[in-house]
This record gives sequence, C-alpha cells and structure tokens, in this order.
Amino acid sequence: MHHLLRKQIVVLLIAIFFTSIVSNAQYKELNRPDHDDLPYYFGMTLAYNSSYLNASKNSKFIADDSIMSVQPGSSGGIALGLLATVKLNYCWEFRFNPQLIIGGAKYFTYDVNYPRREEKKILPSTIVSFPFQFKLNSDRLNNFRTYVLFGAKFDMDLASTSSARNAEDIVKLKKNDFALEAGIGFNFFMPFVTLSPELKFSYGLSNIHSRDPALKYSNVFDRIQSRMITLSIHLED
Repeated sequence: MHHLLRKQIVVLLIAIFFTSIVSNAQYKELNRPDHDDLPYYFGMTLAYNSSYLNASKNSKFIADDSIMSVQPGSSGGIALGLLATVKLNYCWEFRFNPQLIIGGAKYFTYDVNYPRREEKKILPSTIVSFPFQFKLNSDRLNNFRTYVLFGAKFDMDLASTSSARNAEDIVKLKKNDFALEAGIGFNFFMPFVTLSPELKFSYGLSNIHSRDPALKYSNVFDRIQSRMITLSIHLED
C-alpha cells in the first residue's frame, strides 16, 4: 500500500511540474521550428524503473505445508540507452530504444515451516532490452508537445547464468522475456536539444519461470511474468 501511494505521489508531482512548464512555454520564442521536417533523429536515454513479478502458485503449494506463503518483489534499477526515431508521417513515428538495465534485483520472501522462519531468495539481474515502439504525436504547441506510444520489447537477462542465479536452493528464471509496452511522454523543445520525460508500462507475456519439481522453492510456482514501470528522460537531437 505504501509503495503504491509513493508512486501516486510521484506521478502527481510530475504532472504538476509538467503543467507549470507548459504554462510558461506558451509565451516563449519557437525553438528549432524545422525539427518536424527531419526524416529521422537520434538521442540517448536515462531511466529509472520499478519492476515486480506476477506469480501464480502451483497446486503443489496448496498440498504442501512446508512453505506457508511466498511474496515476490524487486528493487529499482537504472537504465542507459540509445534512441533512433524514424518519421512515418505528420503524426506517427517509429522508435528503437535499446537499453542496458542495471540493478533491479528480483527476490522472493518465503514463510517457511519446520522450523518456522522467513527466508529471502535474491536473484541479481542485468538486462539488455530491445524495445520497438510506435509514437503518436499531438500537434506542437509552441515549444511543447505530448505523445503516446505502444509497442513490444525483447529482454535478455545477462545475469541468468551467474553463480548466484544457479544456486540449488533458488527459483530459476529464464534468460529471455517478451513484453508489450504503452506509455505517455512530453517533448520540450530547447534551443539545441529536445528534452522528453516519459512514463511507460511494460506487461510481460512470457512465462519466465524455469520450473524444477525437485527444488522446494521453485515448485511453489506455476507461472511467473514480469511487470515494469519506467520513468525515462530522453535527450534528442
């Protein structure tokens, strides 16, 4: 509950910040008026993400009383990326935004019987992400424009082969993941660069659980799917 509340407060503060900037931007001189005529442009990305795992329990979990409960979780991570955008027409653009996501370790907290105790199993994560997205741009209002985006991404977890991820008493997750994405962003046209804050949601479709019936901590789960919320700052030429 507290985690959700923090997210709502952050989103609210961002919205207030954007509104104040837009109200001031309406009276400024038009920057880079020929930007919309570019057939393509490039940029870089700095992002913070908050991810979690959506897990469904296996029937063995109900029948076995050695594990009373289990809660998946994760820590936040940062991402660095490149940006390539191709203009399709006046409103639509196609974007490729490969990123390296560092941190964001996943973990599972178990309430275990015999003896009764709490155990946390941590899975370190370093992800190379390949998002492909379509952008729908609004009309430009002086030095401001908003857009929505949707697309898909393919992720590879480079830490999947690490020794920490292959311990005998830990949940095994697959290396590759596929997800759908949707988000909203804002373009602020500066004299020499376009600053683009963006909020994006990712919904994993793949079952990334590599189930091993011989492992007590693994056979609790049937399916595990990724979810992620990303706040990005793009710097575009």
